[in-house]
Amino acid sequence: MRSKYPAHSVLREDREGGAVILRSGLALGEVANDTNVWLRRWAKAEPDRVFLAERRGDGWREMTFAAMWQATRAVAQGLLDHGIGPGDAVVVLSGPSVDHGILMQACQMIGAAIVPLAEQYALIPAAQPRLDYCAGKVRAAMVYAAGAEAFGPAMARPVFEDALKVTSDAQAAPGCLTFDTLSAATPGRALTEAYAQITPDTVAKILFTSGSTSHPKAVPNTQRMLCVNQAQYLACLPVLGQRHHTLLDWLPWNHTFAGNSNFNMMLSNGGSLYLDDGKPLPDRFARSLENGRRVPVTLSFDVPVAHAMRVAAMQADAALRRAYFRDLDIFFYAGASLPADVWVAVEEMARRERGAAPLMMSSWGMTETAPSTLIVHEMGGKFGNVGVPVPGVAAKLLPVGANRYELRVTGPNLFPGYLDDVKKNAEAFDDEGFFISGDAVGMVDPGDVARGLFFDGRISEDFKLMTGVWVRASTLRLDLLPRLAGLAQDIVVVGDGHAEVGLLLFAPPGRGQDAGGGAVEDPALAAQIRAELRELAREATGSSNRVARALVMAEPPNVGAGEITAKGSLNVRAILDRRKELVARLYDDADPAVIKPD
Repeated sequence: MRSKYPAHSVLREDREGGAVILRSGLALGEVANDTNVWLRRWAKAEPDRVFLAERRGDGWREMTFAAMWQATRAVAQGLLDHGIGPGDAVVVLSGPSVDHGILMQACQMIGAAIVPLAEQYALIPAAQPRLDYCAGKVRAAMVYAAGAEAFGPAMARPVFEDALKVTSDAQAAPGCLTFDTLSAATPGRALTEAYAQITPDTVAKILFTSGSTSHPKAVPNTQRMLCVNQAQYLACLPVLGQRHHTLLDWLPWNHTFAGNSNFNMMLSNGGSLYLDDGKPLPDRFARSLENGRRVPVTLSFDVPVAHAMRVAAMQADAALRRAYFRDLDIFFYAGASLPADVWVAVEEMARRERGAAPLMMSSWGMTETAPSTLIVHEMGGKFGNVGVPVPGVAAKLLPVGANRYELRVTGPNLFPGYLDDVKKNAEAFDDEGFFISGDAVGMVDPGDVARGLFFDGRISEDFKLMTGVWVRASTLRLDLLPRLAGLAQDIVVVGDGHAEVGLLLFAPPGRGQDAGGGAVEDPALAAQIRAELRELAREATGSSNRVARALVMAEPPNVGAGEITAKGSLNVRAILDRRKELVARLYDDADPAVIKPD
């Protein structure tokens, strides 16, 4: 049997001018034609194994692979019966659910593209212009939501006037079909013929980027992208195919992390995906912990904030800790930087519980890459490492500083181009066909690329001080967040065209009152922030990482104004454009709201 976690193998090509090309030395295995090949395979091999489950009352609604295959075929036929077919777009407004999963596979069986959107686009009135934009961009032929009570107003928007409307309500809402109506169809010849037309180039889904710089971009994901990506995972992590895995996941399916990586990893390897109806929020995380006690996992894939909350809970709960580590093979984080203390705590608790840590890892990928492109797949990694290229991928590193490179990638998991966007497509690829990611990376060990790469911020967020010194804003923000934990909900690093780096801080919950003009004056909070700034100033190595001033903002990030992306991250450009007056106040030494370290 192959090792569960093969050592990194990297082929390096150095080019004139300093560019470096990295490729994996591992071989890519079998690639499926489409995602339903996996479903059919496991429906035959393990018909009674649970594939997908959601909470229902005190227990779970569980769908076995055999039941999932049957339901997928029935709903696929139901879609055809109601005029939905190849090339159509099916927009989904609500989050992960069993019905949503069935619909996703049904669409992919007939060549219709599933288009999951962020729930807030439908539920928050100020965000509904983004819903209109996305649904209009794909020309939605159908719209689905879990229930009409919450999502009915969004489904009634003019953009869906001619679309088929479906909900999972027991009784049909006005103008809607029930999901059960689709499920009642009997698969026939039309379905067989439609499925026979699916090729690796068929668009399986359309995901939208976060829209941090403009409108969200529509990213077609082909069957090849999805299927190659899982073959790449399996080549790097043979453990995925060596046992029955269980994953408990709350993450939304409009993101490539959960909707592609996690869902398809369980589908392709015969795993069981349990949908967590909790979230890493103060009033919802107890539910996640309850679900974790009910469902021992072998894989823990999450964002850093959720891992941090779970670690804090496990430190005070021995039973929860034992259940979590008992069968855990992989601890994975993505989406942001994991604080070092959380990484260390996981390692220490794992060693106490079972004598050794699981594979602890991260990766780098984007919506445009389906997603995984770089991955850590050997034991002994460290936090911050995003790994090495997966098989089939070529990573081009263009030098932009000392051990800092602009990252560009190509491979069979790369998207063909943004939907109906000639201008963006012209900007997205270089003359060799490499996708220009806009991210920066560095080598963990410049003398040994097999040690992996580390993420070094977004190049577009870098700026120059008036002294000509470059500031790596996103990297600095990640360094500052743990230092200012409890004192700020989030941070925007500013200073472009100024002599000093400054911070706009979003006030923590319950701290500070608006002193007028959107700024907070809270002497106690200011004193705590000032103390941290003094400590940071003592540790600074130069003006690029010395924070000279801060201002606490009273208003949280505004979703309707585009200050929060669909991924929940800050849209820095929108914040700075909308809050120009606060940036000006930050650099006014006479303003009493400005906090300085000295």
